[in-house]
Amino acid sequence: MEEHFWTSGAHSAQETTATNAVMIFPYPPGILQGDQIWTHLRQNTGWRSVVMSERRVTRCNDITILTYRVSAEKPDVPIYKALCASTYLNDDDKWLRISHQQTAVT
Repeated sequence: MEEHFWTSGAHSAQETTATNAVMIFPYPPGILQGDQIWTHLRQNTGWRSVVMSERRVTRCNDITILTYRVSAEKPDVPIYKALCASTYLNDDDKWLRISHQQTAVT
């Protein structure tokens, strides 16, 4: 699900993300919420491939936190490396992303 978030574009990501979700990206754009997220992702998606490592899952009842290191690439852009965390809420048997955070690393 998380790999799909990176490679399938903003519309697909929106389907698995809560309406009031919060996402934090390296500055700029910084902290985004609601429609701000989709404006940013429409302009900054299109990752051709992603490699995730150091994956961890922490679950507490209806909340799950996924953490990982990502290396993502797309045409004409340097490879992007980051530490990431996504928090999901199980809402009526559907997992929805309620937050996502990226810290760029070199």
